[in-house]
Amino acid sequence: MRHLTPDAAEFLIESEPFYCPVGGEVEGFERAWAANIPVLLKGPTGCGKTRFVAHMAHKLGRPLVTVACHEDLTSSDLVGRYVLEGDETVWVDGPLTAAVRLGAILYLDEVVEARKDTMVVIHPLADHRRSLLIDKLGTVLHAAEGFMLVMSYNPGYQSILKDLKPSTRQRFVAFDFSYPPPKIEAEVVAEEAEVDADTAASLVSIAGRVRNLTDRGLEEGVSTRLLIYAGRLIAQGSTPKEACSAALSRALTDDPDMAATIDSVVADFF
Repeated sequence: MRHLTPDAAEFLIESEPFYCPVGGEVEGFERAWAANIPVLLKGPTGCGKTRFVAHMAHKLGRPLVTVACHEDLTSSDLVGRYVLEGDETVWVDGPLTAAVRLGAILYLDEVVEARKDTMVVIHPLADHRRSLLIDKLGTVLHAAEGFMLVMSYNPGYQSILKDLKPSTRQRFVAFDFSYPPPKIEAEVVAEEAEVDADTAASLVSIAGRVRNLTDRGLEEGVSTRLLIYAGRLIAQGSTPKEACSAALSRALTDDPDMAATIDSVVADFF
């Protein structure tokens, strides 16, 4: 029987992802990594959590293994499984096992979407044991040096049915993320969308106004990611109103009245 384990080079981030620090999150993450403490990132959709993790993986020189969590995610999806390859049975490491072997940063994105029984498998990795039981192989795998467990979720969608168990939550230190301050957010939009500073500043000002509409029924405010999309459309030749219609009002809501309200905000700037 063979084992298939990915090579660390497959998960290394060669070029540094652009990231503007907002507070002490970079230093806090570095200290947690050095102390072998797992980290939980909390914040709204598109505020930079995933980009931050990629930035830190590059900064620390660690491979990054990312798992987009969903309700059908099983422990076998994380740990691994046997597969048939011709006449041979082959063990294929799942992302969790691969990260443990490689000493990588394992990032579980939107972790509350995963089944609660699946998350139990990470508990021994999130305390002093730093170990992974692989039942199907009859072995306990200890995390290689440099391994770190990072999870994220959006508290805006938190509910009784979708929340972390205290037994999971209390294994992590947590950092709060939000949309960057306007000046930093404009820098990010200008850099990522390749638009001029005035356009980026206008998009960020629109976002500030639209985010206030959450009190009037908008489910969630404009993410920095959507602002970048709008900027990229403008850079490709769309008018600002066309870009904002596609990336902001129509992307955020199906309600025609709310979309019209967002369009009217856009009209104040473009």
